[in-house]
Amino acid sequence: MENLDVTVLRALRDWRLAGKPALLVTVVRTWGSSPRPVGSIMALCADGSVMGSVSGGCIEDDLIARYAHAAGADALPRSGPPQFAKYGVTADEAFRFGLPCGGTLELLLEFDPDGASIAALVQALDAGRLMHRRVRLGDGAVTLEATDAPAELVLGGAQLTNTFGPEYRMLIIGAGQMSEYLATMAQFCGFAVSVCDPREEYRSAWSVPGVRLLTSMPDDTVAAFVPDARSCVVALTHDPKLDDLALLQALDTPAFYIGAIGSRRNNAARRQRMIEHLGQTEEGLARLRGPIGIYIGSKTPPEIAVSVMAEVLAVKNGVPLPRDMDVAHVKDSQGQAAAGSACKVG
Repeated sequence: MENLDVTVLRALRDWRLAGKPALLVTVVRTWGSSPRPVGSIMALCADGSVMGSVSGGCIEDDLIARYAHAAGADALPRSGPPQFAKYGVTADEAFRFGLPCGGTLELLLEFDPDGASIAALVQALDAGRLMHRRVRLGDGAVTLEATDAPAELVLGGAQLTNTFGPEYRMLIIGAGQMSEYLATMAQFCGFAVSVCDPREEYRSAWSVPGVRLLTSMPDDTVAAFVPDARSCVVALTHDPKLDDLALLQALDTPAFYIGAIGSRRNNAARRQRMIEHLGQTEEGLARLRGPIGIYIGSKTPPEIAVSVMAEVLAVKNGVPLPRDMDVAHVKDSQGQAAAGSACKVG
């Protein structure tokens, strides 16, 4: 499943290059609870087609009525400079538009964005570049600028700057059953997923559409993948010959998440191998995660995949995880409690 922003921009590009009037809507401010975060976008075509969202659906319906159907006294124009629209100011409006209690959001409406500019933005994102899109509020003029770091939306007195990035990517080492569950969830979360496994017996049973399946050795695959700050590498084979060198290769990259499946004992053994035989240090392995996942008492492959995906998303979103969700910490605590109970019984 493609990155939602890119999907919205592709639809908007196609509508505008076909000469269809269209509206680009951006969430620029929120107060209290809100269904979608600041920076979220949706595109609305004059024929009523919608891509993306800014709420649970009621605000989209209102915008369609005001723009596509030109209904009501507050019907929106088809052209002109950008306008702001605010929803949920009163309790009645919040209820009407399905906003959470106390929720308010402000939108910027851009009428007929330039199709060539949108096409250039999509092309840059397809090439893996991170881009600032700046909108001059007075007349809607747009400038694009490449950037090196993600940034929050900035609304100044005369300009809006929204940062768009290429898809997040996930490289999974191993094409086993758990990889299928994790790949499926990652796609639904907007990741472009690649799976690497040189073992034909595992690849032959692969059944997840939309995933790039690679046959090269994992360390070579990581090198060719060129992980960046929007990439993660997850090793799921339990085979040191496949996992270890791939993980080492990944640790030399800015990938935001690098981890391997396995028990506490297996992960400790992996670290010891890497230090004793592959010239690594504890400091060099600081970014290597394992056992991966958050503690949810998972036992089955789909449950373990859920826990891994949750950890990947938490790291991606910069959310610190409490120690009582760390797998190793919880299991160590459980082991100590069990040993204490055994001593008391004895």
